[in-house]
Amino acid sequence: MLYIGIDLGTSSVKLLLMKETGEIMKIVSREYPLCFPKPGWSEQKPEDWYAQSIEGLCELTAECEKSQVAGISFGGQMHGLVVLDEKDEVIRPAILWNDGRTGKETAYLNGVIGKDKLSEYTANIAFAGFTAPKLLWMRENEPENFARICKIMLPKDYLAYKLSGSFSTDVSDASGMLLMDVRNRRWSKKMLEICGIKEEMLPKLYESYEVTGTLKPELADELGLSRQVKIIAGAGDNAAAAVGTGTVGNGMCNISLGTSGTIFISSDSFAADENHALHSFAHADGTYHLMGCMLSAASCNKWWNEEILKTKDFAAEQEGITKLGENQVFYLPYLMGERSPHNNPDARALFIGMSMDTTREEMTQAVLEGVIFGLRDSLEVARNLGLEISRTRICGGGAKSPLWKKMAANILNLKVEVIAVEEGPAFGGAMLAAVGCGEYKNVQAAAEAIAWVVDTIEPERELVAKYEEKYQKFKKIYPVVKELF
Repeated sequence: MLYIGIDLGTSSVKLLLMKETGEIMKIVSREYPLCFPKPGWSEQKPEDWYAQSIEGLCELTAECEKSQVAGISFGGQMHGLVVLDEKDEVIRPAILWNDGRTGKETAYLNGVIGKDKLSEYTANIAFAGFTAPKLLWMRENEPENFARICKIMLPKDYLAYKLSGSFSTDVSDASGMLLMDVRNRRWSKKMLEICGIKEEMLPKLYESYEVTGTLKPELADELGLSRQVKIIAGAGDNAAAAVGTGTVGNGMCNISLGTSGTIFISSDSFAADENHALHSFAHADGTYHLMGCMLSAASCNKWWNEEILKTKDFAAEQEGITKLGENQVFYLPYLMGERSPHNNPDARALFIGMSMDTTREEMTQAVLEGVIFGLRDSLEVARNLGLEISRTRICGGGAKSPLWKKMAANILNLKVEVIAVEEGPAFGGAMLAAVGCGEYKNVQAAAEAIAWVVDTIEPERELVAKYEEKYQKFKKIYPVVKELF
């Protein structure tokens, strides 16, 4: 049978067709506009998501045996606010995850309601990108639109609703709304009261691998697909990507070196960070995960090479770096502020430790090391919560660098595993579709069968010791300079 994974991203939708064995048959991408109506605002039209997804589905399935398509599932950009009226029409453009208009509302939630109360209600605190602050902003600034709200949903769930008519979401994506009681996997009545909404405005909660409906008959006929094609709930992009890398099961870890950087740690049991440095979310496999998110990761390397060194040959800049663990230059990777673990939007990047004999290679090395040191900050929080982690999967554009992977293994003191196929949330979505259709008994079984390891970078004892000394210095820098920001 064939399964489709749809990754509804910020700049484009990526659709992936997969055999039950995990073999990828075809990948299609379709772009749509991103709108910035005011400084710091970020919006998109949900109608564009749907239009491009339908066109993508037509292209994706044009040459396959359409009767073999059994299920469709999703990964998608998290936190976005999509609101529909009683006629199921979109009330206003979606307010996206990277929208920064809710500073006042975020401060109110964290300061007046209080971080401890928010953590009690949802296991998390408020961030500007989360959904609940956006609802408060809309209530204050667009009261007429707010009064029209009949349905509140996340981006990928709008697409699922249009495909199936099922008003649903999954627990991993819903965890990032600041409306869900993550520990108990249900909506938080307290948060609904705070935001002035009713539970019937929110979708039904499902596990990521559960069937929420079937393709609408008229849409199935239009696409030439079976009317029995199942729609499976899917997951937020990070959880879906974790499924795609096989990061399921207790203590499994995945590092993403993308534009932003994440460290994703799965856990059989619920855990919350009392200092609020890490997000505590439900996982797509039916368990939980902790996640640290750096706002700048591979983007630091891109900035350094393209804007400062004026080159796009990233590999050439890394060729002369040979003295690992001995660099005297440090780099704080906070080009756009930082989320985990500092939660400081005003933080900024800096170099420290240069001298007259500092070389170009040492500066480049500092950038690469600084990103991994930043990820280790979040890893240490997880370790302090009692999670035992010995290895990590790795993905993202930065993971193509052998040097960066070696740094990761030794700075984090983890075995770094490279998987055979790395196609992000779309791949994880297709795997969830296969589980939902009964191809695999659970998500872990699918991960074991499909996301197999092809290379492992082992930490080296001597290098681990050198980097341990460097990390102890690195972690002292931010507390000293943070007042400057």
